[in-house]
Amino acid sequence: MKKLINDPADVVGEALLGLAAAHGDRLRVDHDNRVVFRKDAPVAGKVGLVSGGGSGHEPMHGGFVGLGMLDAACAGEVFTSPVPDQIIAATRGVDGGAGVLHIVKNYTGDVMNFEMAAEMVSAETGIDVVAVITDDDVAVQDSLFTAGRRGVGVTVLLEKIAGAAAEQGRPLAEVAEIARTVNAQGRSMGVALTSCTVPAAGKPTFELGDDEMELGIGIHGEPGRRRIPLAPAKEIAALLVDQIVADLPFRAGDPVIAFVNGMGGTPLLELYVMYHEVAHLLGKAGITIARSLVGNYITSLEMAGCSVTLLKVDDELVRLWDAPVNTPGLRWGA
Repeated sequence: MKKLINDPADVVGEALLGLAAAHGDRLRVDHDNRVVFRKDAPVAGKVGLVSGGGSGHEPMHGGFVGLGMLDAACAGEVFTSPVPDQIIAATRGVDGGAGVLHIVKNYTGDVMNFEMAAEMVSAETGIDVVAVITDDDVAVQDSLFTAGRRGVGVTVLLEKIAGAAAEQGRPLAEVAEIARTVNAQGRSMGVALTSCTVPAAGKPTFELGDDEMELGIGIHGEPGRRRIPLAPAKEIAALLVDQIVADLPFRAGDPVIAFVNGMGGTPLLELYVMYHEVAHLLGKAGITIARSLVGNYITSLEMAGCSVTLLKVDDELVRLWDAPVNTPGLRWGA
């Protein structure tokens, strides 16, 4: 194992120290609870957005805290759900009187701990808490960490779009409904070319031969649909796009946000090759790309590979996507 770390047991805490040092102009970190807050939280009269999950997926979620996106993010241990006490601290810390939206990826531990925290904080404080669960991965049903489909790339798009709605002062019910719409209209699928190494484990999560790839991989290194021979980018793009388009389905004339996400170990050079192939396939299908996003946004440590996410949008969702955002991981118009 070669990593730029000190003690594997300290990696999450020390990363949060670095995040706070690098982005103290827009963030503050509760190091006791390992919660990243928007610097001006709570914002009076604004719906607070809280998300979180295991560390190792950076910039998600802590890198998406700031104006126009999340108000707080809870950092669990690497690939481990945050605990209820963290989520309670985050929820209390962002309550500006308009309620709090929990954005939860569909992993069993995440769902259970967010539910428990919401019940406890509502009972103790009366804060109105609504949860929206993302489950956009078309690859597998009931994976190692889930009951149902996994929450993956759509989570990033949802946090941005719902964050914009909350920034506009919309009420909790409306922000939650926008979030549900985004989840319902988005689909994702990924592929891994290599495994990743959890610092505490010190060895790769799984083994892949030099001529193999794992189709439909999860962000924690969970197995996908099948292991197949390594293929050129155009064939990989077709394998992913065909499954995504068939699942919703997406039809000719549908405008989409097309998101090609790196898993942490794939250079932008290759991600743009993949985006070119995805755009070509969508063009052939008559699907219009309204907006695009390319880069490492929801990663799996140093895993090589990528995921593709397509989100059906209308003019309203595009306006919310275009609205100003100022976070360490995503920034425009602000």
